[in-house]
Amino acid sequence: MHTTLAVLFALLAAISNALATVLQRYAARTVPLSAGLRLALIGELLRKPVWLAGFGAVIAAAACQALALLNGALSLVQPLFVLELPFALFIGGMVLRRPLPPRGWAAVAALVVGLGLGLWAAAPSGGVDRPSIGVWVLALISCAAAVLALVGTAVRRPAGRARAACFGLSAAICYALTAGLMKDATQVWATDGAAAFFTAWQTYGFAAVGVAAVFLLENAMQSGPLVASQPALTLGDATVSLALGVAVFEERLRGGWWVLPMLLGASLVVAGAFVVVRVPLVRTLVAPDAPR
Repeated sequence: MHTTLAVLFALLAAISNALATVLQRYAARTVPLSAGLRLALIGELLRKPVWLAGFGAVIAAAACQALALLNGALSLVQPLFVLELPFALFIGGMVLRRPLPPRGWAAVAALVVGLGLGLWAAAPSGGVDRPSIGVWVLALISCAAAVLALVGTAVRRPAGRARAACFGLSAAICYALTAGLMKDATQVWATDGAAAFFTAWQTYGFAAVGVAAVFLLENAMQSGPLVASQPALTLGDATVSLALGVAVFEERLRGGWWVLPMLLGASLVVAGAFVVVRVPLVRTLVAPDAPR
């Protein structure tokens, strides 16, 4: 594995995703809102160069993520996507001309330091390139059961923090599973070529699970405050990715006393995420607009 390349491509993917979020939200602000589903919205957005640039950034992010997963461990690459929100704040602040307040800077610092400390302590390494089908079956069943349980809990709850957190965590599981399937699919491309990639079940698996992740995230944002859904998504994605890296790809993490700085890093990430989602600029960038 090429760790430096994996980190570089993961950071580029996070930046591209952040740029896509800002550009597409900026374009959406210029389109009249409606309470119902409006098919003409797609046509209007396609005529917006800014929205098209954002869509291009989404494609670039997917390509960079695939390259990152091809070169590095899942348990290293996926947690780096925690940085997508800070990147979105920086880019959004410049585009929308809204400076980040001091508490926002402090929260971003906590996220970055916590992530760095956690990954340094964990030192993800090793792993297999192609997990067996039996391992994948167990992982898929476990993830599906967890998602169904969380969604079942969410739909029985009224709109609010608990509902949003359940949907957010279910989306996190799907995002982590999407990355795991994408990693396996990229290995198929690397070893057997493009034809094998487009006929591999993993390719259609990560596409389907990715769509489910977006759907669940939209429900999370519609169900309650960001302070409930975003931390569940942020920490859940990183945690499930670590678990899949160890259980499915046989990646190794440091144990013993190294668990203590790992927990400290995770605590800083959680604390930073809780503060970041309270920054008004975040609501502008990632929260759905209210119909008017």
